[in-house]
Amino acid sequence: MPHIPVLLNEVLEVLNPKRGEFFIDGTVDGGGHAASILEKMMPEGKFLGLDWDKEILEKTRKKIEAKFQIPNSKFQIFWINDNFKNIPMILKNKKLGKADDLLLDLGFSSEQLESADWRTGRGFSFNPPAGGDEPLLMTYSDSERPVREWLKLLKEFELTRIIREFGEERYAQRIARAIKTYLPIQTSKKLAEIISRAVPKNYERGRIHPATRTFQALRIFANQELGNLRNILLRITDVLNPGGRLAVITFHSIEDRIIKNVFRNLAKEGKVEILTKKPIQPSQQEVQTNPRSRSAKLRALKIL
Repeated sequence: MPHIPVLLNEVLEVLNPKRGEFFIDGTVDGGGHAASILEKMMPEGKFLGLDWDKEILEKTRKKIEAKFQIPNSKFQIFWINDNFKNIPMILKNKKLGKADDLLLDLGFSSEQLESADWRTGRGFSFNPPAGGDEPLLMTYSDSERPVREWLKLLKEFELTRIIREFGEERYAQRIARAIKTYLPIQTSKKLAEIISRAVPKNYERGRIHPATRTFQALRIFANQELGNLRNILLRITDVLNPGGRLAVITFHSIEDRIIKNVFRNLAKEGKVEILTKKPIQPSQQEVQTNPRSRSAKLRALKIL
């Protein structure tokens, strides 16, 4: 399934990328947003695309550069395999200066969920369509400790807290106890089976898979996602010029709550203007076309 960018029209409207600007896509993923942004900016300007997943970044680079016939003399494009929390350092080291726009899409691409070969998957999905049993990594980068190792290292009470806080899972203690009982767990399928047996049979009345919240919690923990998000938000004035705009797309309430609170504090300090008093959500038509967009929320600000 090809990567479908979420809230694409809304992102273009709120950021309004223009010819000659410097745009940063801090989470390139499959390049859906990037392709439309570059169309608005060409033939002059500067674009920095980052992704923590080296394989996804390389695939997207090839696709984008083939489509736009980059490089050319008037447009500069940079691809960097790194975490978006490091954008301030990257701008300094590369002597790029501050940007006009920054986009952060905190979801992950269809390619990360649906690896064509289950043996090279990263274990994000508890039901990989490739039909195999993916290794339990759940990390975007090989430099991070995989979840299968964390499950052995964490004490039961620590694992309970992670599942409860990051997954908002009410059966966290039962799930943590079951996980520790059946160690070692090497694959995503095995973990999903253990979780499913640990919770009541009528879990959430069948609305979501029993492993959904636990997988979310473990992914957030292993990749330090919430800390990375706070870091870049608190340094946004080191990234964007006055008048520069930031748009962030989230997919669950924990991230959205962090963004809402940081935006509000920055606005109180007189550093930014909040452009979205309430988060922008996908239309009913978009949800029907792309069901994964249903929980997406977009918030944006402008640097004063």
